[in-house]
Amino acid sequence: MTWLITGGAGYIGAHVVQEALKSGRDLVVLDDMSSGVTARLPTAVELERITLTDAGAVESVFAKYDFEGVIHLAAKKSVGESVERPDYYWQENVGGLQNLVTAMMKHGVLNLVFSSSAAVYGEPNIEPGQTISEFEQCLPINPYGLTKLEGEIISEALTGSDGFKVSALRYFNVAGAGQPELGDQFTFNLVPIVFEAIDSGLSPKVFGNNYSTPDGSCIRDYVHVQDLAEAHIAAMDLVESRQPGFEAINIGTGVGASVFEVLAMIQDVTGIELNPEIVERRAGDPAALVADVSKAKDVLGWQSRFQLRDIVQSAWDAWQVSHK
Repeated sequence: MTWLITGGAGYIGAHVVQEALKSGRDLVVLDDMSSGVTARLPTAVELERITLTDAGAVESVFAKYDFEGVIHLAAKKSVGESVERPDYYWQENVGGLQNLVTAMMKHGVLNLVFSSSAAVYGEPNIEPGQTISEFEQCLPINPYGLTKLEGEIISEALTGSDGFKVSALRYFNVAGAGQPELGDQFTFNLVPIVFEAIDSGLSPKVFGNNYSTPDGSCIRDYVHVQDLAEAHIAAMDLVESRQPGFEAINIGTGVGASVFEVLAMIQDVTGIELNPEIVERRAGDPAALVADVSKAKDVLGWQSRFQLRDIVQSAWDAWQVSHK
């Protein structure tokens, strides 16, 4: 039983690879290595170094192996960059997925776990403190979120036309490290961005302090990457055992933390005083995104185990290893 994991040499991907190996599955990783790290991959895992935008190369991988299913993680994921380069994000995230599912259809590979995002919700019309369920209308407010929603639309359509079985995992804010050597080495997300500011002797930036939240900063649901990896194994089990169909499932903790609360936790864990600089809001940032996680528990039999302190402590330990 061999599964393909696209983006498996990346930060999230490496954690998913570790957990998938524990489940007894054979794995092949497809990664263009634009943000992947070869050293993250165990020697038992074969690496195909190609880009999903190369349809011929994708087809050659499917012709080489007999896959049971695909976990599709590979994507560009910076909200700010997507606003600046929407065409690039569409080409990479949507065009890449189209090449992938074309090869899957040709070779009869029908099991798909799709890496989606809470960004598909946009800025939901909900009361302060309310969590977001999968039944909330999806109205993305940035190109990144649009590409993720389009990915869901494409994959859901294939459940009817081609018999696909799809779990679309809507990640909330992923952070932390399951092992120090697997930490997030790129500064795309709040926690590593703050760590880089600490190393550089700079003040971390807070993008807006006038949102309609208790302390004025954005609120997000921070989920430990180890919890997220374990959710993927439950999703693999689900698609392997079910009939054709599509499930969108939130992956978070159900608890929100504001930017200022995360900064306070980082200060507490590191013992380093932070003096944040308040700057203008970023385009495409909603005020609050916190998951309703009841469906993940009911459908996947999964729920998060780690809290914000665990996330920050593990991320800091990993940062120290990778930035000696």
